[in-house]
Amino acid sequence: MTTRHGTHFGDTELPQEQKQALRRARRLQWVGLVYMLSAIAVVYVVMGSSQAMKVAWIEDLLSLVPILSFLIGSRVAAKASDETHPYGYHRAVAVGHLVASVALLTMGLFLVYDSASGLLMQEHPPIGTMQIFGHTVWAGWLMIAAMVYTGIGPVILGRLKLPLAETLHDKVLHADADMNKADWMTAAGAILGILGIGLGFWWADSAAALLIAGSIVKDGVGNLGHATAGLMDSRARTVDDSEPHPLVEEVEELVRETAWVADSAVRVRDLGHLFHVEALVVPRHGQVDLAQLSELDERIQELDWKVSDVVVAPVASTEHTHSWARSS
Repeated sequence: MTTRHGTHFGDTELPQEQKQALRRARRLQWVGLVYMLSAIAVVYVVMGSSQAMKVAWIEDLLSLVPILSFLIGSRVAAKASDETHPYGYHRAVAVGHLVASVALLTMGLFLVYDSASGLLMQEHPPIGTMQIFGHTVWAGWLMIAAMVYTGIGPVILGRLKLPLAETLHDKVLHADADMNKADWMTAAGAILGILGIGLGFWWADSAAALLIAGSIVKDGVGNLGHATAGLMDSRARTVDDSEPHPLVEEVEELVRETAWVADSAVRVRDLGHLFHVEALVVPRHGQVDLAQLSELDERIQELDWKVSDVVVAPVASTEHTHSWARSS
């Protein structure tokens, strides 16, 4: 078993564009990891008894999960196939996606309960003062400064990660980037909660915390659905899971228009970064030779770098497969 970091996904050598994208994505994730660790420390120091700050701090902790999932998953996925894992280690990406989703949803539900409890119990969190260089400063200003710091970085990083996720067809990286883009809402919500307390609105803090917790639950539910569908071998979809991947239709069209193919059924599943294609073909006149099968296999693989595992199987009929071929 070998691992070739930055050059392969399993047995598939990456094209130059994907090699560069993977190297850049890893650099961004390491930068993001260091940045989020600093943000976690900053928020912890100034959060006081604010419920909104507490929830924002926990969300920052949760943001480490998809970063680590990507860094670990992309390394594991680079391993070549072996006797124990004949299909390779591509599912490591899907496992990372699932782990991040479960962590988000679980903590999000807990925070919704915790924030709603504070609101119902009419808790009045105090925000005191702090001494800085001999001057007395309202701690709320420090909290707001911390939220500005934690809000700006993820938005920039998220926008940089999105095109790389598309290039690599990496759903963990895409989910992470999508969450980063929305982090400004967490920061804005926490700032409004702090200002609300300063203006005498005791409920503003818990309300802001509840809003942030709700966004965490939303992210968790969406990502959990997508991760589960991938592990259940649903039809290959785009990196944002918004629609079937156009490559599926390209494969179907290529097989269908092959001269010696009378009928066909194709199914494509997403292994992680790469696609597994099964093409069941009915030969015209009931005959086909190995050279024709091999040529069709090669033509399918040439469609895109993501097509790495192709099976072309001659069959007598696709009568029992057309239903899933149409509905998948």
